[in-house]
Amino acid sequence: MAIAKKKSKLKETDLTPKLYFAIRIRGAPGMRRKILDTLKMLRMHKVNHGVLIWGTSSYKGMLIKCKDYIAFGEIDEKTLIRLLRVRGRVEGNNVLTEEHIKKLTAYKNFKELAKALLNGEIQYREKFIYKIKPVFRLHPPKKGHKGSIKKHYNEGGSLGNVGIYINVLIHKML
Repeated sequence: MAIAKKKSKLKETDLTPKLYFAIRIRGAPGMRRKILDTLKMLRMHKVNHGVLIWGTSSYKGMLIKCKDYIAFGEIDEKTLIRLLRVRGRVEGNNVLTEEHIKKLTAYKNFKELAKALLNGEIQYREKFIYKIKPVFRLHPPKKGHKGSIKKHYNEGGSLGNVGIYINVLIHKML
């Protein structure tokens, strides 16, 4: 008698992972230790800190685990260029400029760097982008969050997978 193997429920729809942007919305009081450790692994130590994250299965699991404290979604090119230009930093807390991009990477300007990040040519890690800080420190959103910060996006709040609304949220926080 042969035993049938179980098929994996997680299916990758496309080969290239998507680029997500995650923002920490809520603070630490009352948070479980495992979720706090996961947020630290994602480099979201404080409220209103945002990071670029690749949509691999391990990172998706981490995002889903922390969905009650963060907002995440797919970032588009226009928003990514503006985010790098306004809130990008290099070592020494200096503003990221095109001269820094030319010196530290193989790209000439913000647009080429953003396209390379979105296409998956490079990732926001030390071996690809050296001395450019991976965390974006954002302002609180102008005119506040959409609804409550204790409810998920489908329920009228601003937590969890917000999809393309993340671009609107980033523009409100720049």
